[in-house]
Amino acid sequence: MCPTFVLFVQHLPSGIARQSASALELSTGYIPTLLTASALAFALAWLSSVGGMGGGVLMLLAFTALFGPQVAVPTLTLTQLVSNGGRAWYNRRDVRWRVIKWHALGAIPFALAGGLLLPYVPGEPLKRALGAFLIAVALWRRLRPTPGAPADKTFAAVGAGAGLGSALFGAAGPLAAPFFLAKGLTGAAYVGTEAAASLIIHLTKTIAYGAGSLFSLHVLQLGVALTPAIVAGAWLGKRTVMRMNSQIFVLVVEAGMLVAATLLLAGV
Repeated sequence: MCPTFVLFVQHLPSGIARQSASALELSTGYIPTLLTASALAFALAWLSSVGGMGGGVLMLLAFTALFGPQVAVPTLTLTQLVSNGGRAWYNRRDVRWRVIKWHALGAIPFALAGGLLLPYVPGEPLKRALGAFLIAVALWRRLRPTPGAPADKTFAAVGAGAGLGSALFGAAGPLAAPFFLAKGLTGAAYVGTEAAASLIIHLTKTIAYGAGSLFSLHVLQLGVALTPAIVAGAWLGKRTVMRMNSQIFVLVVEAGMLVAATLLLAGV
């Protein structure tokens, strides 16, 4: 253990010092777990950057298995802030800001409400409903491969559903995915726009979770520890998208939707 850090902890106010020392002792026993989480965070940040979605659902599954559900959801929020911020930045020239504006109008109030309701609302029925919705949308897209593009104002309702779902069970990127595809977004335009929309949701959730005292010192430490892996994964994902054509990109996104739907229906 680093002597300098020990001295720093000893000079903190007593309550904070006890909490910091306890969290530090806990984390030293979690080094293999943190290494595993970092490797998964890198891979799933890459997946999110390539397909624009799906990584959050899988990351929630991984974090729940590694850290437990009470730590997983707020930790995922912190990591998604970094992941979506990186994706939005790397693809900033292709973001459709008018769509983002309407999406944010619905997402912000519903993400805030969902974050405050999280301790009181059972998420399992919502997960299965979202899974069924995604399968229905995937089938609809196969039957109608060229649907009419939704109006910009439609994304206020899309944002409301995504914001509420994301706040209640961690990730709802797949819910918005078919609407971004129907809008004609592919490649960097899809990844950047979806990331910017999700970033607004996760910023709002951070405020709500903070108000609900869901961010412990342990959660904050995990968020910081996983940040380098997530930034690296987002960067590699951007490089990968630059080499994909639009047809392959759409197939990747639809495959991600089906994987996410299967996991949600299974109650994962």
